[in-house]
Amino acid sequence: MALAEAGYSVPKTAAVTAAQPWLDEAQRAALTSRIKALLKARNAVLVAHYYVDSSLQRIAEETGGCVADSLEMARFGKEHPATTLVVAGVRFMGETAKILSPEKRVLMPTLEAECSLDLGCPADAFRAFREQYPDHTVVVYSNTSVAVKALADYVVTSSIAVPLITHLRDQGRKILWAPDRHLGDYIRRETGADMVLWDGSCVVHDEFRSRELENLRKAHPAAAVLVHPESPREVILQADVVGSTSQLIAAVKDRPESEFIVATDNRIFYKMQQAAPDKRLIEAPTGGHSATCRSCAHCPWMAMNDLTSLANTLEHGHNEIFVDETERLKALTATQRMLDFAAAHRRIVAGDA
Repeated sequence: MALAEAGYSVPKTAAVTAAQPWLDEAQRAALTSRIKALLKARNAVLVAHYYVDSSLQRIAEETGGCVADSLEMARFGKEHPATTLVVAGVRFMGETAKILSPEKRVLMPTLEAECSLDLGCPADAFRAFREQYPDHTVVVYSNTSVAVKALADYVVTSSIAVPLITHLRDQGRKILWAPDRHLGDYIRRETGADMVLWDGSCVVHDEFRSRELENLRKAHPAAAVLVHPESPREVILQADVVGSTSQLIAAVKDRPESEFIVATDNRIFYKMQQAAPDKRLIEAPTGGHSATCRSCAHCPWMAMNDLTSLANTLEHGHNEIFVDETERLKALTATQRMLDFAAAHRRIVAGDA
């Protein structure tokens, strides 16, 4: 059994959404108005990930918040004058916000919104794994807990991982990578670095199916294929563009094709459609041969963020994020090393899962 599958259960996205309160149009409008009023009353700003429901992304946009990847969400929150950050996403994103803004209150619509990459890489197990490779530089993806980040030399997003690890390779360093094995394999193939990989995966991206993608490409021969590098190798090899969330959005806007097959969480379509309203977006297939459709291209934990849970958090101040200060400082150091590298090499750091 892969480490990413051990010790936790994965909810089905359909079951998560079915359990949420049904709201008619008038109720949704009233709840949205209430959320906006509460954000103002609480001196709070909403930062939302690309993968949460479009209704939350829209509120963030309309109230002066932001919609972005997890690191940009945290950086935006740090620079915003609000004293409370409300993070619509999964738990490690709330922790990332707290790492950069320890003086601010960080709330989430639910603390049950986890991430399979985070859950599949517990700190104690990762510490033991790291001790087997004392001569390796430890690089971890941002989709990890503050405790795992505290064990790393570098924290990276998917957009900066290849150039940073190329830099480390050129220094003769061997790399211990965690937690996503598909992203790690992609980086290793792109850089030729000597890398040891933790055996983790994202429940959304791991579901994309290469055989079914081949068939879909035949049905849409003019479409460009956009793939997040957390996907399996056989899917990545069919891509016209492999990139982070922000890089895939930019590709839809900038590339000449009128159709795109997209292999990442389908809630990114909201921002893609904003960027290129005249273009057609097609979900990469998660069904078919050996499929489980636990997520069906939408993260079950991201789906736990809804209007009702957001309103309740703002109303009552529930679901606050706390982190150990010693771990926070170590995680901040590892994150700052990435930011320093990006600044020195004039690269933009953006776009994880």
